[in-house]
Amino acid sequence: MENIKNATCVDDVMDQGQASRTGADTDAMAAIEDGPPRDTPTPEILTRLWASDAAEGLARRAPRFSARTGLSPYQRWTLMIAVGFLVLGAAGWMNWEVSLLTGLVGLLFGCLISLRLLACLLPPVWARHRPLPACALPRASLIIALYRESAVLPVLVSALEAIDYPADRLEIRLALEADDSETIAAARALDLDQKYRIVLIPEGGPRTKPRALNYALRFCSGEIVTIHDAEDRPHPRQLRTAAESFAAAGPELACLQAPLNWFNRAECWLTRQFALEYAAHFHTLLPLYARLRWPLPLGGTSNHFRTAALRRAGGWDAWNVTEDADLGFRLHALGYRCDIIAPLTLEEAPTRVWPWVCQRTRWLKGYAQTLAVHSRPSGLPEQRQSHFALTLTLGAALISALAHAPLAAACLLALIGVLADKGADSATWLHGGFLALGYGTSAATAALGMRRAGLGVRLSDLLLMPLYWPLQSWAAVRALYQLATRPYFWDKTEHGLSTFTDPACTSRSPPHSPYSPPAPESSCSPAGGPDNRSAPSAAHASSPGPSSPSSRPPSVSS
Repeated sequence: MENIKNATCVDDVMDQGQASRTGADTDAMAAIEDGPPRDTPTPEILTRLWASDAAEGLARRAPRFSARTGLSPYQRWTLMIAVGFLVLGAAGWMNWEVSLLTGLVGLLFGCLISLRLLACLLPPVWARHRPLPACALPRASLIIALYRESAVLPVLVSALEAIDYPADRLEIRLALEADDSETIAAARALDLDQKYRIVLIPEGGPRTKPRALNYALRFCSGEIVTIHDAEDRPHPRQLRTAAESFAAAGPELACLQAPLNWFNRAECWLTRQFALEYAAHFHTLLPLYARLRWPLPLGGTSNHFRTAALRRAGGWDAWNVTEDADLGFRLHALGYRCDIIAPLTLEEAPTRVWPWVCQRTRWLKGYAQTLAVHSRPSGLPEQRQSHFALTLTLGAALISALAHAPLAAACLLALIGVLADKGADSATWLHGGFLALGYGTSAATAALGMRRAGLGVRLSDLLLMPLYWPLQSWAAVRALYQLATRPYFWDKTEHGLSTFTDPACTSRSPPHSPYSPPAPESSCSPAGGPDNRSAPSAAHASSPGPSSPSSRPPSVSS
């Protein structure tokens, strides 16, 4: 609860310019919450207002938390001075600067090595959960933003139908761009049941996933909002585990992240390397961040939000192309916390280098945007405390991506020099040993992450990891170029290209890991036995956590 107390000064950094809801808006939202017919049209004026708010709402109400405003004058001057020093150092006019830069980079990589070692030593501790009978589960809303995804819709629906959650407490919103006629036609041809609703996102900019999510959130009445991607295959009990974890926690828990990996990880060398990278992140590093109570750089899918907290935080930033990582840091800055659950989601990894580079370009560009947003001075205690975590997560990812190719080239040149009998001085051995330690801890983190996820790993893939990393430098250079020329461009990843298309390839639970003991299970049945999962007469569940005004963190959106 201390985090909530510390967040009371957040109103000092918010612009209170949000207009109150109109009568028509209130009436429409009441109809949505009561469960409107699937084909009920939204009034045109509300469509325009909601589309505008989906794009500009956070930037208007809390500009310091939006990438829309770009760099602050202070950040621009800092960046110009840093670039000037780099240019002078590269020209050989300031030799001391090269030594300083080498020392700072060495310190950063030393912290990363220590962080990986600590992550390997400490087992993951999943969020505490309290088993709930079906009648006590809260209403849940799933949002899936789709654009040019007609090919994967049937498999997506199969995965969604496998979710173990009472049908009368689950609603699914397919957020489709209004001009994406092919996907719209494919969705309507599936003859979906009443828990599905197609939400057409009005045309407008920026054409990003977070804008679509913000608009679709208007049509959600669940106490929990879950985000999935088009190609996702979540574990059937993932949503139920999230609901039970919210029930066991206080209102400061705003989001639960499920681990991610790839169902086509064995398809080629690139997908196997991607699987190693994801296993290291979601099964070793994220659990450590959660232990340390750091902000979590969320993944773009399988995020389970407490809806009230998500709305009070202002939703997603439509102008940030890694809206997930940004939201994780914003929630932390506002006094909330995020945690992790065990059931994982499988996705489709790019099988060719160019789509991989495009996807990574968007991620690294978004990391740079998020670094700029959350390094702005705001006066929030949590935001000051998160600067170290921000540097060792997103900052380190961006810097290491830029450094991988030059480091690989330097290693190759040094090796050629040694083989040519030129010998190696003490500095070369020191740098080589430091680099080998970095590679070794990365491989150990990836191998342990795969084991924790219950996935197999090849020794040859671990040894070839250094050949995979330099690809990130290509993506990092593209990201910096796009940041200057097309900062809000969404480099979309195409799905449905993998040959591993078996819809039965769904996620399974990883091996058991320790977590806080669950509370005893209770029952809502008069006889004390299990209730009917899908009984249409079942009462709506109460909120997954306390929601009295005195216990709520402050709001961005009001």
